[in-house]
Amino acid sequence: MTKSPADTKGNSAVAKVGPAKAAPDGGSQQKSERKTHGGGCHCGKVRYEMTSDVAKVISCNCSICTKSGSLLTFIPATEFKLKSGAADLIDYQFNKHAIHHMVCPDCGIKSFARATGPDGTPTVAVNVRCLDDIDLKALTITEFDGRSR
Repeated sequence: MTKSPADTKGNSAVAKVGPAKAAPDGGSQQKSERKTHGGGCHCGKVRYEMTSDVAKVISCNCSICTKSGSLLTFIPATEFKLKSGAADLIDYQFNKHAIHHMVCPDCGIKSFARATGPDGTPTVAVNVRCLDDIDLKALTITEFDGRSR
């Protein structure tokens, strides 16, 4: 059974960011590569696959992203496949209740969230720190000011 604790404090702007758009990269010539990545929570109960180019990610300073240390990439929900743990996930929502932050009940890791992008497309925000094969040093990180939204 999915639980839904609610907290009306905080300002998450993840839904306002929406699916990944080309962010300014300061002239970087880094090549992007679209591929399938495996990921999940710390204990392994939640596992998924996602297909995307994760060379460019968002670092948001809203309350939940700051506390969880998330680095996010946004993908259409059609590019995300939850392989295990669906029945056990905790659906944490706060503020405007626009984003479903999916939390493993055993280890407490929030490895992804579900929302609707600005264009109405079902979207998944994946914390790239939870992907198995990502070199964080190779990523282009774009700051997003979610705190003031």
